[in-house]
Amino acid sequence: MIDCVTNHDAPSLFLCVNKPAIRDQILVLLRQELALQTRAAQLSREEAISEESRPENQYDMHSQEAAYLAEGQARLAAEIASNIALYETLSLSPAGANGLVTLGTAVAVENAGRQSWYFLGPRAGGLELQVENVPVLVLTPQSPLGRELLGKRVGDSVRVQTRTGFVIHHIADVV
Repeated sequence: MIDCVTNHDAPSLFLCVNKPAIRDQILVLLRQELALQTRAAQLSREEAISEESRPENQYDMHSQEAAYLAEGQARLAAEIASNIALYETLSLSPAGANGLVTLGTAVAVENAGRQSWYFLGPRAGGLELQVENVPVLVLTPQSPLGRELLGKRVGDSVRVQTRTGFVIHHIADVV
C-alpha cells in the first residue's frame, strides 16, 4: 500500500508513503532493541547469580543490585515485545476520502514554513525513520501532538503547549 502525496504549496516536496515499509522499519528497530534488552537482562541475571557476586558481608549488595537491574531490563524487554505484537497487527488502511488522522496514518504538518512527517502508532513514540530520504517521527496518541492530531483532517490546525507557549501546526497531508 503506497500512497503518494505532494504539497501543492511546495511542489518540490513529494513523498511516497509506503506504510507497510514504515511498519517494517519500526519492527526492525523494535526487534533490535528487544535483542539488546534481552541480552542485557541475561547478563545482569548471570551477574546476580555468579559465584563472584556472593556477598562478602551483610552490607555487600552487588548481587541484589544486579538482580534488580535484571528484573527491570526483563520488564523493558517484555514491553518491547508487546510493542512488536501491536505493530505486527496494526491496521494500515488508507486515509480514504474522510482523510481522518487515525492510528496507522502518516501525517504531514506545517509550522513556521517547515513541513514535518509523523506516523501515528500505538506505542514506541520517538522512533525516527527515513522514508524516501524524508525523516518521519513516530508519534503516539499519548503525546501532546499525537493526541491533538487524532480525528483531524487535512486543513485543520492543532495547538500544542510547549515550554515557550503554544505552537500551531497546520495539517498538510494525511495518508
